[in-house]
Amino acid sequence: MSTYKIDAAHSEITFKVKHLMITNVTGSFTKFDANMESEAADFSDAKISFEADVNSISTNNEQRDGHLKSDDFFSAEKFPKLSFVSKSLSKKTAEDYVLTGDLTIRDITKTVELAVEFGGTMTDPYGQVKSGFEINGKISRSAFGLTWSAVTEAGGVMVSDDVKLHLSVQMIKQA
Repeated sequence: MSTYKIDAAHSEITFKVKHLMITNVTGSFTKFDANMESEAADFSDAKISFEADVNSISTNNEQRDGHLKSDDFFSAEKFPKLSFVSKSLSKKTAEDYVLTGDLTIRDITKTVELAVEFGGTMTDPYGQVKSGFEINGKISRSAFGLTWSAVTEAGGVMVSDDVKLHLSVQMIKQA
């Protein structure tokens, strides 16, 4: 069994939400951790766990970040972490997988499916074996209790319910 840890310096955990239904606002979590255990060279038996520090949320706007940490959204004081624990990683092609697992935001856990693209494995100049993954998915924020909503004067929606997830992840094989 091989164990892998996320390389935070070479990984990004981002999300996009439509604002006014015309443009996307991008956010990220800057503090996170992930582990993976796998025996198979193609990671088809991988067990993955991930967690992000909600207080590390950043949308390049301090006021908006504060609102996201409030009870209207993540309620960071009560629920300081969001987490994901895999149930399965199904191989579709040499590069494409479907990752299924339980995502917990606030005190709500839902099973989600994420598309994973395996970018390959390389040894860096320091002798560390690294594997790269691009992970994409979409969740409904209201399903996780992030139900804040507002309507414009014209009756438009301020913030979409759909949240697009995009993770660029490098995992380091542990000695």
